[in-house]
Amino acid sequence: MLAALLYLGSGVGLTIYRFVNQSPAAALSRAELPWFVGAVISGGVIGPVLLMFGLTGMPASGASLLLNAEGVFTALLAWFVFKENFDRRIAFGMVAIVAGAMILSWPGEAKFAGLWPALAVLGACLAWGIDNNLTRKVSLSDATWIASVKGLVAGCVNLALAMLVGAVLPAVLNTAGAMVVGLLAYGVSLALFVIGLRHLGTARTGAYFSIAPFIGAILAVAMGEPVTLPLLCAGVLMAVGIWLHLTEQHDHSHAHMPIEHDHEHVHDVHHQHSHDFPVMPGVKHRHKHKHEPITHSHAHFPDAHHQHDH
Repeated sequence: MLAALLYLGSGVGLTIYRFVNQSPAAALSRAELPWFVGAVISGGVIGPVLLMFGLTGMPASGASLLLNAEGVFTALLAWFVFKENFDRRIAFGMVAIVAGAMILSWPGEAKFAGLWPALAVLGACLAWGIDNNLTRKVSLSDATWIASVKGLVAGCVNLALAMLVGAVLPAVLNTAGAMVVGLLAYGVSLALFVIGLRHLGTARTGAYFSIAPFIGAILAVAMGEPVTLPLLCAGVLMAVGIWLHLTEQHDHSHAHMPIEHDHEHVHDVHHQHSHDFPVMPGVKHRHKHKHEPITHSHAHFPDAHHQHDH
C-alpha cells in the first residue's frame, strides 16, 4: 500500500504540476511508442508484481541486498544489449559504486529463504533495468510527462496488488503525507533520472543513482546516528567510483548520421538548422528538426546524440 501511495503521489503530483505550469502536451513518435510502452509495462507492472511475490516469500534482509542488482542489470543491458559505449574505467567505477551500496544495505545476517523468492526479486531488478534502458530511448521527451505516466501506472498496479492481499487505505492525513513524499522521492527523482539518461546515457546514470543509500546514510548521521565502519568503507568505494566516472575523457573523431526528431534544444555545434522564424542565440526552443551528417571530434557521453559505434 505504501508503494502504491508513493507512486500515485508522484504521478498525480507531476500531473498537477504540468497543468499549473501549462506544460505543452508531450507527443511520442510512432517509432518511440513501443519503447515507452515497454518501459511502462516492465517497470510499472512486471517489476512491482515480481517484487511482491519475492517479498512475501523471503525476509527483507535478503531482499535489500538483492535489490542492488538493479544497477548491475541496468549497466549490463546498456553495455551488451543496447551497445552503449564503456571502457574499463567506467566498468571499475560501476563495480566500486555497487560494492559500496551492498555494504550499506548489508543487514548483518542476510536471509533468503528459498530460490524462487530470490529469483522473483532479481526478476524485478531485471524488469527495472529493462525499464531504464527503454526509457533512455524516449528521454528526449518531456521528463515530467514520462515520470507522471510511469508513476500513475505503477501506482495503480501497486494499489491493485495491495487490495488483493487485503490492505486498506490509511487515514486521510497519512495518505496525503505518503503521496507528498512520493512526489518528491519518486516523481522529482524520476524526472531528474530521465534528464540524466538524456545527457549521460543509461549505465552512467544508473551508477550515479546507486549512491542513493549513501546519501540516506549521510542524512541519518546528520540527524544523530553514529558514523560506522561500513558507512566509511561504502563512502570510500563510492567516492572512487564517482571519481572514475567524473574524470572520464572520451574524446575521438565520430560521425553523426542524418536524423530528424523533436526535442528542446539550443543552437550549438549539433543543432545548426535554419528556422522560418527568428530565434535568439542561446534560447531554448522545441520543434521538429533535422541533423545533417557531420564528422568532428570532442569529448562526449553516450547521450541521445552520440550513439555511434566504436
